[in-house]
Amino acid sequence: MRPTLASLVQHTALKLGVLAGEGGLEAEVRWAHASELADPVPWLDGGELLLTTGLKLAVDDPREMRAYVARLAGAGVVGLGFGVGVNHPGVPPALLAAARDLGLPLLSVPRPTPFIAISKAVSAAIAAEQYRSVTAGFAAQRELTRAALSPGGQQALLERLAGQVGGWVALYDLTGTVTALAPGWAARRAAKAAADARRLVDRPAPASVVTAGSPDDDRIELQSVGTGQLPRSVLAIGTATPLGPAERYAVQSAVALLTLTTERSRAFQAAESRLGGAVLRMLLSGEPDHARTVAGQLYGGLLDAPLRVAVAEADGDTAALEDLGLVVESAAARAGESVLAAADGEGLVLLAADGGAAATALTDHARAEPRGRADGLVLGMSEPSGPSAVDAAYQHAREALLVARRRGRTLVEHDHVADGSIVPLLADDAVRAFADGMLRSLRDHDERGRGDLLASLRAWLARHGQWDAAAADLGVHRHTLRYRMRRVEEILDRSLDDPDVRMELWLALKASVDDDQASAVFGREAGERGGGLHLEAAAHRDEDVAGA
Repeated sequence: MRPTLASLVQHTALKLGVLAGEGGLEAEVRWAHASELADPVPWLDGGELLLTTGLKLAVDDPREMRAYVARLAGAGVVGLGFGVGVNHPGVPPALLAAARDLGLPLLSVPRPTPFIAISKAVSAAIAAEQYRSVTAGFAAQRELTRAALSPGGQQALLERLAGQVGGWVALYDLTGTVTALAPGWAARRAAKAAADARRLVDRPAPASVVTAGSPDDDRIELQSVGTGQLPRSVLAIGTATPLGPAERYAVQSAVALLTLTTERSRAFQAAESRLGGAVLRMLLSGEPDHARTVAGQLYGGLLDAPLRVAVAEADGDTAALEDLGLVVESAAARAGESVLAAADGEGLVLLAADGGAAATALTDHARAEPRGRADGLVLGMSEPSGPSAVDAAYQHAREALLVARRRGRTLVEHDHVADGSIVPLLADDAVRAFADGMLRSLRDHDERGRGDLLASLRAWLARHGQWDAAAADLGVHRHTLRYRMRRVEEILDRSLDDPDVRMELWLALKASVDDDQASAVFGREAGERGGGLHLEAAAHRDEDVAGA
């Protein structure tokens, strides 16, 4: 739970005193905010501990103080902290009387305690609670995934979900009939929600609705299951109270897993895996056009956009690889993405869209056990590449996998294979002079107020020539970015289709970055987008960038 006024009072370092409103100390504090305004209400959101020294308050006027406290209470402020010894030697009697009359908790803040210390204490408590929720969510996802892969399958998944939300769950088919339920005693309650489930089936997926009858009835949340135009089934979750962050994460994971188990039979998955293997072999043979023909619409736009290749092994533990595949496919299904999974000897190869939900789920799953996974799962991931460079990306993923094994890590990205970076080598005066000379004409153009060519060039190179992504980073239309890149070519009299030119410009930008930018750029990890230069990959991407 969030921090409360009571927990802040008990915080020994803050030394807060309670002067009024003792009955409201269990109120949760959503934030701590300092304001000297006589009426800070327009800038409040509710749930705040407001901090003031009374600088602009008419503290000697009882009517003004009562109106002030009433405004704060009406805005949802949970408490008022008054800094003593700054503008007033103590809490003004009129303010104290108003707080007592209206029941607003009033805390005294001693002069040695800065307001920022209170804000930090609140922020740290909120961050700790969020971390606990995220950790619990990952644990719930793992448990649900294992349940879905167990012999009990769908029923085991529902039983585990019911335990995690502290209530009951039921699955309905398109007619509103209960097809699975956990625990068994909730059959009558699930039957009451059948009509609502049937109505939800008629709505486009994804869809959800919350129903609640009398105060004695359960709160029932219904979620559609499926990725098509209409859902294939409906999941109901009945609880006594609204779902918390961890329970919400568990429900979302369950919906994704049920989507997979509902829409894909084992036979279809096996057929898709065989087809995926054939598509992958064609990509590794340098035949992306044939691969697209064979894949048809199965993988959507996966083969027409930057993607990452991941290679996974688990020391013969097929369950761990199935667990990984299901987590990634669940994330892809939830986001409407496509992902290619194919067997690779005793391992698994995955192709996922760069920056998509599937790639994120892959890295999150791998990093869930930072000290090494008990199931022996090890992954290597390539840098972003185009379909025509999947063969090189696969080799890079293999190299990263070997590095991961040597370093005892679960996941290594190819961007991180190198121990060091060439960026520090760019500090040489001669290199900086070359960089300044190369970029001077662009800098002069920008300083005359005729555009923002340097920033546009940096964003375009950092995104490997991806127009939409770079334009989004800059907050401009892609046509604007294309015009700026043409101006760069005209001013420099050099073609950006030349990989050597792109390399030199990127190094020049790195070498000429100012101190403020250096702290942001040079401090990044080598795998962060734009933080490294991959000459071999750039050669493979040359055709893709030129045709973008």
